[in-house]
Amino acid sequence: MKHNLDKTNVMRILDQKHIKYETYHYTDVISGIDVANALGENPSQVFKTLVTVGHSKEHYVFLVPVNKELNLKKAANAVKEKSVEMIKSKELLPLTGYIHGGCSPIGMKKQFKTIIDISAKEFDTIIFSGGKIGYQVEVSLEDLQKVIDFILEDIKN
Repeated sequence: MKHNLDKTNVMRILDQKHIKYETYHYTDVISGIDVANALGENPSQVFKTLVTVGHSKEHYVFLVPVNKELNLKKAANAVKEKSVEMIKSKELLPLTGYIHGGCSPIGMKKQFKTIIDISAKEFDTIIFSGGKIGYQVEVSLEDLQKVIDFILEDIKN
């Protein structure tokens, strides 16, 4: 499933920072679990990128395994908000530059506070959106830290 593909913005950013990554490409896949299955990867290692808005109107990015759901209460606690909720799909593109299903924590229009579920530490690398539907990248947390600021917290159900 690993292919040489057209570079996405995410891949260009990783290249600029000289970060080693794997790319995956898939077609006709809907859910994150389907993506993990299509790639033949452990769904606990494949992360979805979720964009939320807090009570304060600040935006936050959360990455959770595709086979889990974001726990909004834990997420709010992680960013010290009274509450957080998912943003509406139509707000995603103007806010991040990405569309639903192709949203990556790397290369958003603006860097938002990013929290990755603590379970990511169980893996040498995690897999997440390459910034376009059908594209995934696999990067170590150590290397990801060179590109975006994030913290690890327990944020899943």
